[in-house]
Amino acid sequence: MNGFTYEFILRLLVASVMGGVIGLERGYRAKEAGFRTHFLVALGSAIFMILSQYGFEELLTMSRESGLNIRLDPSRIAAQVVSGIGFIGAGTIIFQKHVVRGLTTAAGLWVTSAIGMTCGAGMYALAIASTVMVLICLETLNLLLQKFGTRNINITFSAPSTDEVRDILNRMKEDGMTVDSYNMRETIESGKPNYYVSVEVNVKRKRYEGHLLDIMDELNGVRIESIE
Repeated sequence: MNGFTYEFILRLLVASVMGGVIGLERGYRAKEAGFRTHFLVALGSAIFMILSQYGFEELLTMSRESGLNIRLDPSRIAAQVVSGIGFIGAGTIIFQKHVVRGLTTAAGLWVTSAIGMTCGAGMYALAIASTVMVLICLETLNLLLQKFGTRNINITFSAPSTDEVRDILNRMKEDGMTVDSYNMRETIESGKPNYYVSVEVNVKRKRYEGHLLDIMDELNGVRIESIE
């Protein structure tokens, strides 16, 4: 292998490491795209960038020697990477229960692709600096959301009477939770009525863990079916 080949392999390695680091952070946060996805996006982007820059040199050399005037735009393949990464990013965006999820992960994949292309172009310092800024942004955003942010949670529980259902909803409101919507249906189990309630609430992130379970435990006969 010549010197160019070793240089290309180095670019691919740096791109893989940068993408993998971002992917580890996303995977640690249990997001839609983790280590493998970011690793492959960065690696693939770097390969396309190298191919775009150097993949057609032999053809150009042959054309010059034969007197042909062949012109190639080295940016065309790289431009298609920018468009193509949108399809992968769209796959991480989920619209669920009137809430859009995965936008940050999709943006992270987009930036990871740009970092991979930067490594493919041999601009290591820029790629490393960009990766550091991405991690700082993601971690800072996570800390701010944990402290000040809110999230929508869908809770499904069962209660033996409408009084318990009313008490739970009132307790949620007293604790600062916003009840966006709820749906209740009555069933007969062992000759007794039982009420299944699905409620969507907006609650502060730092309070919801375990807090909802404490509310449910205070009322007899209430059973949580699911929390999403």
